Amino acid sequence: MTILPEPADTSPAVRGDVTTARTGCEDPAVSAARRTALVVVGLVLLSFNLRPAAVSVGPVLEEVRDGLALSGPEAGLLTSLPVLAFAVFGALAPTFARLVGLHRSAAASLAAVVVGLAGRAAVHDDVAFLALSALALAGMATANVLIPSLVKLHFPHRVGWATGVYTTALAVGLTSAFLLTVPVAHTSGGWRGGLGVWSLTALLALVPWLALATHDRHLERDSRSISFGAVARTRLGWAMALLFGLQSLQAYSIFGWFAQLWRDHGYGAEQAGLLVGIVAGVSIPLSLWLPALCARLENQVGLILAVLASYLVGYALLLVDAHSLAIPAAVLVGIGCCVFPVVLTLIGLRARTPDGTAALSGFTQSLGYLMAALGPFLVGTIYDSTGGWTTPLWLLVALVLPLMAVGAYVGRPAYLEDQLR
Repeated sequence: MTILPEPADTSPAVRGDVTTARTGCEDPAVSAARRTALVVVGLVLLSFNLRPAAVSVGPVLEEVRDGLALSGPEAGLLTSLPVLAFAVFGALAPTFARLVGLHRSAAASLAAVVVGLAGRAAVHDDVAFLALSALALAGMATANVLIPSLVKLHFPHRVGWATGVYTTALAVGLTSAFLLTVPVAHTSGGWRGGLGVWSLTALLALVPWLALATHDRHLERDSRSISFGAVARTRLGWAMALLFGLQSLQAYSIFGWFAQLWRDHGYGAEQAGLLVGIVAGVSIPLSLWLPALCARLENQVGLILAVLASYLVGYALLLVDAHSLAIPAAVLVGIGCCVFPVVLTLIGLRARTPDGTAALSGFTQSLGYLMAALGPFLVGTIYDSTGGWTTPLWLLVALVLPLMAVGAYVGRPAYLEDQLR
């Protein structure tokens, strides 16, 4: 299928907050197949780089704290920055894309990731490190919100397949960050090399988006677009935001602190990174399979509850013996984390148009991540105050229950546009 509308089509490619324009004429030298391939490569590389900026700090958090003299609250802020960035910049992403173009927004997001990751690996000041981390995460957050709209634009009839492709790439990037950050740090002489290497992968991902950015034009806002406020007046919008927020709270608490949990239970830095890598790695095959299954099902309640139940069993194993049961606990917690690609698929399935998808994605992710920001900060604060992991784990167990309740609501068929008033 073609990436952009045919020249005879005079309607905007995407209406509403996230838009992209036609080139005005098709380049006869570039086939539709090549353009589609460029989009797929761009989505894969972009998705791969959506998590290293956020999670690569976890395996070397102790070394970063020592090297920059980070306090406990600063470390908690560092682990909460990803969700704060998603909340703030996720809300702005649809407007940004409307003003400059969807593909240009993706390119600009990756440029921010490159500069932020490279810069924070070089600075020696704690405030500068946090500021550059925020820049990288701002780019990551913007791209994260835009991807569902890119999928809806380029693959409107293959949402499950395209979501599976990019969530699998995201899972590979997530796993790679956990598995490779510590070995690269050891090879390069310290945590700076382990963190800075991810700026190079982001630089590579920027290349196809620079090519795709030439297809964008400045666009006008359509009067029929769905606003942030309109989504806020729907039950589905708030339910999706709550579902996204609670699952993100779990995920970022896990990826921000579980390496430290396993280090405190007798594992070395590299072993702890490998264990969190198992959590992330489980999602690689499941991220390819679950979105397609989700798209085929008319009702997703059973699928959502089955995935979330794995959290409860995994946390129970950690409470019993976090050292001896580390591997099965990591696998089960990883399965629980796979509710994320299911939720992303639902964003595309719960709206009828790319405009609705953009609006629902922006609302869901911005408010959801704002809610999720409390997770890693609370876990870190409770861990510092109690000196152990029993209370933080029980907190995570308790928060699975409302996650299951809202999942049971969102899993039933509904459309955003049908609830607008």
